[in-house]
Amino acid sequence: MSTLVAVAYPDIATAEQVRQELAQAMKEHLVTLEDAVIVEHRPDGKIKLHQAGSPAGAGAAGGALWGGLIGLLFFVPLFGMAVGAATGALAGKSVDVGVNDNFMKELGAKMPPGGAALIVLGSTDARDKVIERVRGYGGDLIQTSLSTDDEEHLRAALSQTAATA
Repeated sequence: MSTLVAVAYPDIATAEQVRQELAQAMKEHLVTLEDAVIVEHRPDGKIKLHQAGSPAGAGAAGGALWGGLIGLLFFVPLFGMAVGAATGALAGKSVDVGVNDNFMKELGAKMPPGGAALIVLGSTDARDKVIERVRGYGGDLIQTSLSTDDEEHLRAALSQTAATA
């Protein structure tokens, strides 16, 4: 079952470093990430979502591949690739996977200007190893779907760094 965790950081650079740590943990098969988005509250008051991947880009690539294959059948592979890429990009852009964008924007609006939050949707069987990787960055746990005990464990780990810094 997937777990949602949202942690606030003082700036976007720290949130990006934590996201990179989680991406490395995913390569090491410590965690499975379904979504990892940084929500930035810019100094001008605007809320910006920094998605880890682009559904439109993935859709375009898949569409180009399938369009090219179908185009080969009708002896127009380039036309098929172009139509497939355009269709795939539109389909990818219209699909909202992972964490709800409206939720993330509402969360970002509650943060102070210049702040950022990392919102992660995923699962792990190596909870302590993952926490150890991100402990050094601190952060304030702002929302989670963890059990009460697991939430307190994570909150304590994140605050230990804040207390020692």
